[in-house]
Amino acid sequence: MTQTALLGAISGLLIIAARLSGLMLFAPFYGSIVIPSRVKAGLVISITLLLFPAVGQGLGPYAMMDWPILVFRELLIGAGMGIATNLVFDAAQMAGQILGVQMGFSLVNILDPQTQVDTTVIAVFYQSIVMLLFLRMDVHFWLLKAIGDSFLYLPPSTMHLSSFFALAIIKTCGMVFGLGVRIAAPVLAATLVTDVLLGFLGKASAQLPLMLLGPAVKSLLGILILISTLKYWPDLYHKLFQETLENGVHILHLAR
Repeated sequence: MTQTALLGAISGLLIIAARLSGLMLFAPFYGSIVIPSRVKAGLVISITLLLFPAVGQGLGPYAMMDWPILVFRELLIGAGMGIATNLVFDAAQMAGQILGVQMGFSLVNILDPQTQVDTTVIAVFYQSIVMLLFLRMDVHFWLLKAIGDSFLYLPPSTMHLSSFFALAIIKTCGMVFGLGVRIAAPVLAATLVTDVLLGFLGKASAQLPLMLLGPAVKSLLGILILISTLKYWPDLYHKLFQETLENGVHILHLAR
């Protein structure tokens, strides 16, 4: 193997590893702090070696002064795809925070196994169920396929930061609020209607102990509706994961 060919092979391996590292840092499941760093590093090396024969041929060598910008761009591509899929988890956590307040569980905090911080019990419940659905639907394999396909339509050193790309990123971040309300909608609507009805009852009969009955009624109603809607979650989250992953791919197309 000539020196030029050796440098090209090393450049290809490093570029693939940089893009995969961005994904492993921010993607759901892969970026979890529960997974040891050495496991993530081993996974990056293994996938890099598997992808190199398919997408690493003909990459490099690059000039030394081009490497900082090139590595930054590759990290940004992988991180963008991971963050796009992670929006579903952020939206689920937001829905859990909203419903924790509405159902009266805002002060009941437990340790979130994914982030290792105190979080409301409803938010942890949402996060745990979404992670189980994420693994059951093989979305982690969708991500690996998407990152491999990204080398075909967005080769290294071809990324351009345009205004359309920046607007798409901002729009994607704003999707968290819409998705969060969308996920929490059934329970949120029921508890809001309950608040209105309890307000009318309080006006009609001031002797009713609504300060004591209100939180209990809202909590019980919220739990019942939450349980009744669980059967619709697989279809809902399957659609949300598809939408967010397709949105991430669309953003990368805008960067060409």
